[in-house]
Amino acid sequence: MNKISRLMLTAMLVSAAPVTAADNAIVPAVPSAQDVPIAFLADLGTGQVLHEREADRRFVPASVTKVMTTFVAFELLDGKQLLPNQVFTMNHGTFRDWGRKGSSMYLAENERVTVDQLLHGITTVSANDACVVLAVGAAGSVDKWLAMMNGKARELGMANSHFGTPNGWMDEGRTYVSARDLFKLSRALISRHPELYHRYIGKPSYSHNGIVQNNHDPMIGRVEGADGIKTGFTRQAGYNYLGSAERDGRRLVLVVAGSDRPAVRADAARAYIEWGFTHFATRKLFPAGTKIASAKVQNGSETKVPLVAAHPVVISYERGTTPDIAMKIHYNGPLQAPLKARAAVAELEITIKGQRPFRTELVAAQAVARANWWQRIRNGVTGIFA
Repeated sequence: MNKISRLMLTAMLVSAAPVTAADNAIVPAVPSAQDVPIAFLADLGTGQVLHEREADRRFVPASVTKVMTTFVAFELLDGKQLLPNQVFTMNHGTFRDWGRKGSSMYLAENERVTVDQLLHGITTVSANDACVVLAVGAAGSVDKWLAMMNGKARELGMANSHFGTPNGWMDEGRTYVSARDLFKLSRALISRHPELYHRYIGKPSYSHNGIVQNNHDPMIGRVEGADGIKTGFTRQAGYNYLGSAERDGRRLVLVVAGSDRPAVRADAARAYIEWGFTHFATRKLFPAGTKIASAKVQNGSETKVPLVAAHPVVISYERGTTPDIAMKIHYNGPLQAPLKARAAVAELEITIKGQRPFRTELVAAQAVARANWWQRIRNGVTGIFA
């Protein structure tokens, strides 16, 4: 029988961890709704939302679409289904349809190019031609690649997203995302593939065939710790941006969408990320591995298993406040044996008054084998008198 077990806790915080000083040239601020109709800012490590506006509203992402193409490629690279030195060709059909169309690597017809080169072109210069060459080369066709993109969107729980193009080119609204979904995508991109992320994301420029092109990211080189992720623009979409910065081990991710000018987008993104770092203090509630509670186990060699924090449990809260915190533990129980050690079996939900609740993973502290005949008898007797 499924049920949710809850543990209610309360705590008070009275001190704040130090935060790196912001760039004096940037005034920290939440962007106005007039400048940025859609805005979202969250802590990538904890998933805690620091600010949101129209976070579930669907919008056209333009070239921010390329983040999903990049993520699919990273998944294939990690699974050895794609290799960095693998070579694909700019065939006649792709060249006819995409040669020098919009942002481009300026690939020549029948040019042979590696996956590594294509990914640099996609992530740094927003190359439309590279996205299609990669899609056709890796999946056999654009349609098959799109099926992979939408499959990953479903896997990540991106309920308000759909992809009809690998590069974000206008497609009569078939491609759409939400700010919250883009956060889910960026979180998977960075947490699952940190080495690939640092290899391909956040480079200031890229040169191919003697043509040097700069990255148009509005934060790289201007905001401390900024390293991408992707800008987007079409007349239909306006100016959009999915960005990230990391300071002292804390990474924030932002989305700004629907701005009418690139300068507005750039100023808003810089002020928004600085606001996130300066407006909020951080505090570690529990180190990784801390026992938070226990969960009941059915048909196991043990009747309970300790639940421990999979990662350090850190919160963000407004500076100068002493916030009340409520915590609940959620799991579908009783858990069924056998259980593996470190298996993710529960979640700790944290609510700070005035903020959206967020959850962090709890894992089984130890393995629990299936009960033998004697343990089943013991468990039955224990259950009668429990």
